[in-house]
Amino acid sequence: MKPVSSSVLIPFVITLLFSFLWATSAHNHEEFLQCLTLHAGNSTPSISQVIYTPANSSYSSVLEFSIQNPRFSTPTTPKPLVIITPLHVSQIQATIKCSQKHGMQIRVRSGGHDFEGLSYVSYVPFVIIDLINLRSINVDVENGTAWVEAGAIIGEVYYKITEKSRNFGFTAGVCPTVGVGGHFSGGGWGTLLRKYGIAADNIVDAQMIDVKGRILDRESMGEDLFWAIRGGGGASFGVIVAWKIKLVHVPSTVTVFTVNRNLEQNATKLVHQWQYVADKLDEDLFILITLSAANSSQEGRRTIQASFNSLYLGGIDNLLSLMQESFPELGLVREDCSEMSWIESTLYFAGFPSGEPLDVLLSRTPLTRPNFFKAKSDYVTEPIPEVGLEGIWERFYQKEAEKASLVLVPYGGRMSEIPESAIPFPHRVGNIYKILYLVNWEEEGIVESERHISWIRRLYTYMAAYVSKSPRAAYVNYRDLDIGTNSKKGNTSYRRASTWGTKYFKSNFNRLVHVKTMVDPTNFFRNEQSIPALSS
Repeated sequence: MKPVSSSVLIPFVITLLFSFLWATSAHNHEEFLQCLTLHAGNSTPSISQVIYTPANSSYSSVLEFSIQNPRFSTPTTPKPLVIITPLHVSQIQATIKCSQKHGMQIRVRSGGHDFEGLSYVSYVPFVIIDLINLRSINVDVENGTAWVEAGAIIGEVYYKITEKSRNFGFTAGVCPTVGVGGHFSGGGWGTLLRKYGIAADNIVDAQMIDVKGRILDRESMGEDLFWAIRGGGGASFGVIVAWKIKLVHVPSTVTVFTVNRNLEQNATKLVHQWQYVADKLDEDLFILITLSAANSSQEGRRTIQASFNSLYLGGIDNLLSLMQESFPELGLVREDCSEMSWIESTLYFAGFPSGEPLDVLLSRTPLTRPNFFKAKSDYVTEPIPEVGLEGIWERFYQKEAEKASLVLVPYGGRMSEIPESAIPFPHRVGNIYKILYLVNWEEEGIVESERHISWIRRLYTYMAAYVSKSPRAAYVNYRDLDIGTNSKKGNTSYRRASTWGTKYFKSNFNRLVHVKTMVDPTNFFRNEQSIPALSS
């Protein structure tokens, strides 16, 4: 008799297990909904208007709208028993209270970009708090600050700031549909990081709801908890409702360029040389590289393309002078460059065609339909030799890498000035650049997923010799469950959690555990990579 393959058996077992869990929790289901109605008080509109269960015709569309990785939108993916899209904080407080009472886990979603789907997937009965309705942004130009609700997206933040003043911007990501709730709480890098640091470095206050249902701000939560949620991942500590950010100054004119070079155009030597200058350039100059396979000019052959994307906080003349001095090998010429406003540069880096109206930043729908993907991350402290780069190229010629890319994000500047312990995000001095590994595919099915995920894991193994060590560092906003997970039972040991925790947070992990133990000792707010409470 032919044995059943694991690719068939595993999803069947998962579906069976979740069906059992769903059935055993069903008797709690009605009681849970009654509890919500009772504890939400007299909020307007009523909480019943923001509750979606599988019996509701809008349930599927609400669930799927913010799923950015189709890997976690399959028939076998566990679904929430209830989705709540609160319009008022009292509805979040009621959800926290009733979830504890009826044994539900909570997943909080702002934009749905979590790389492993942790903001909307759980393998125990769970509820999603989807913050899509809590997205107001109030910009205070006079004081150079803004209050941003956690359900807003980055594009909305940029748009609302520019609406009030062209002299201000904010240092956050290049993908406008990312929700600020998770982005800010995990760090949040963008093209301004060499000038101003990351988003979490520029947060001056916050509002969150803790495990007891209390609404806390910086003063009432205390400096330890305020420290933890700026880069330590807010989902471990409570539900963050809003952030107060410090705006940053941007010049009236910035310059961007994209220069593509393939192997026949000396790409290997250019990438190699970039490593020696990327973190030492003027802090107003940011040059990122995207590496991918491409068609060669020789028919039927493939090559590797290095795409140099840059933002300079100034005009073309100064940029050309800086490049001639610091990185003449790239051969940048005036024709490669475009002057524009800072807000226009956010559209440029997001991939919008030239001339698009600014209000495209308000759309929560991605520019292109999301593919299945898997991502990983690394930090580089010593330049990778040319032979090491050539080993990467070899792997890019493999079939699975047809839609793969490596993004090299330069550090230095302000990133080298902020101490590792200033916030939980520790990746500062000594890093030349960060690597985002990304593999995309369009074909459905477990076999295709396993094939592409296996490819990126092999590349990650190959890269071990060339990246940071002890620990091999990773970026928490590029969530990667390969590097370690907590126990699904919720009683994760410090030792087990530290296998992934020290990669994301280095020595800051210890302080995060201390804060978690103080504020959520029963480990109610948890997921596969949440900070553990020692007392749990």
